Amino acid sequence: MTEAASIRRLTYSDLPSVISIERRSFPTPWSLAMFVLELSKPSGICLAASDGDELLGYLVCSRYDQVRHLMNVAVAPEHRRSGIARRLIGKLVEEGGGKLPFTLEVRVSNHPAIRMYERLGFRSAGVRPRYYQDNGEDALIMWLD
Repeated sequence: MTEAASIRRLTYSDLPSVISIERRSFPTPWSLAMFVLELSKPSGICLAASDGDELLGYLVCSRYDQVRHLMNVAVAPEHRRSGIARRLIGKLVEEGGGKLPFTLEVRVSNHPAIRMYERLGFRSAGVRPRYYQDNGEDALIMWLD
């Protein structure tokens, strides 16, 4: 599946599929309005992985002054562990042009995601206590320079 997937810009027409993946991926999913807001920011980078008409995954990255913040990355449950998130983040770093560092937060319990980010060069830089509102879980802060 990974080889057939193409990486492209996320579009408004992708949002119904994005919402479906989002709701199956997170205990507190983003709203449609949140995705619309991020897609409307010209400085952001929003990417999609698709195979034909099927959306497999997506990411949303915002630019803040001197940093790019990876806000959201998700892959449809049936397509996880096939390299899609890795390819999306690789394309993000390529499009970011190496001029600004990247940061993200990830649940401290999400060991598969943490290992993937580490393999991609992200490094731990501390913890945000009780960051996640659904259960008060801490977030690991990671950076890629």
